[in-house]
Amino acid sequence: MRPDLLATRENLRSGQGRASDSMAASIAAAQSPACARAFTKTHFDTARSAAAAPSVVERPLAGLAVSVKDLFDIAGDVTAAGSTVLADAPPATRDSPAVARLKAAGGAIIGRTNMTEFAFSGVGVNPHFGTPANPADAVDERIPGGSSSGAAVSVATGAAFVGLGSDTGGSIRIPAALCGIVGFKNTARLTPREGAVPLSTTLDTVCAMTRSVRDAMLVHEILADRLVTRRHMPLSGYRLAVARTSMLDGLDPVVATAFERTLKALRDAGASIQEIPLAEIRDLGALQATGGFTAPESYAWHRALFDRAGERYDPRVRVRILRGTGMLAYEYLELVQARAGWIARVESALRGFDAVLSPTVPITAPLVAQVAPGAERDEEFFRVNALLLRNPSVVNMLDGCAISIPCHVPGELPCGLMIWQSAMRDDTVLNVALQAEAILAKATTGNS
Repeated sequence: MRPDLLATRENLRSGQGRASDSMAASIAAAQSPACARAFTKTHFDTARSAAAAPSVVERPLAGLAVSVKDLFDIAGDVTAAGSTVLADAPPATRDSPAVARLKAAGGAIIGRTNMTEFAFSGVGVNPHFGTPANPADAVDERIPGGSSSGAAVSVATGAAFVGLGSDTGGSIRIPAALCGIVGFKNTARLTPREGAVPLSTTLDTVCAMTRSVRDAMLVHEILADRLVTRRHMPLSGYRLAVARTSMLDGLDPVVATAFERTLKALRDAGASIQEIPLAEIRDLGALQATGGFTAPESYAWHRALFDRAGERYDPRVRVRILRGTGMLAYEYLELVQARAGWIARVESALRGFDAVLSPTVPITAPLVAQVAPGAERDEEFFRVNALLLRNPSVVNMLDGCAISIPCHVPGELPCGLMIWQSAMRDDTVLNVALQAEAILAKATTGNS
């Protein structure tokens, strides 16, 4: 793993290098073949200027490179959300709050990153701008995961220290897991969603990918404008659960091995881990039988666009948005009420536990060729998409918080450990992740 933001910032502040030199390295990475199709627009000149600003290294992000998912407004840019439908929209007149906060903290915006059109899938395939290849496999072209595909690739390749994105059903955690980096989904209400194209107003979360948990803490503090309470307590001081229902079904052998190895490493380090059924997860299918939140809420936003440019949508996105036309008002209101009751039941089942441990996704990254645009591959695309969304989307329905940290060893395709809990338990999840990350690093390298 490349040096994280905090280590790089410390070097800059101690005189070991300059922010402008780091920016030059980030730009070189962004222009490299490994980062092909990761950006839809670059801002190299303004990023160089931001990195060269006086005293920038004294700010939290120290003039280091930040990428922005093509979902967020940047003043002067068209926010296309990975589509061609919005290509002729007027440029944004102001930065979204998330972008503004990153800039104010000294982040240098290096460019806009590619994404699934309108953020509507966990695969990361885009028929308009191409699909960025997962940098974890230099031989085979594998998916990066989505919808924040380019954001993940920008962080994994070294083009950015922070990849701003969104998470509606796993769109930060899925690409983080598949690309071998860290992705934190905070409780949705903690970060402002204004100035971003919505997918589901109920489930959308503004958050980011980074190279380490401590970087995730810093970036969350900036985006949420709040301090994370850091607890210097060993992992043995927390009570952890493993949810067996659904989340452990059908694991790829690489993921199954990595997850069991991870649990052993954490237990060997003193962690108290208890397996629980959490049978409430099985209720989600019936609860969302009329379509869930994403289809009707996205259709409400896209309805006028469909009237004038429906044929220009990615067909796989269009068909899912149009499912929103079938939900009746009373069904939507019943879903809102049913979700509230389900959240209460899950919170009751998790009472007494500090966090839950699960595989972030049950599979490693498939080949792009398996799920590339084309009707003949639609069945496989939707199968893979459902698998990728299965585990992380539980947290979105819970209105919870979760982080994905790498748990593979050298020579394996990346996979992630998801640490999660219900709403407003963000600081506990982050503190558990910080401890777990250190233990897994030792287990992976053999260092003590």
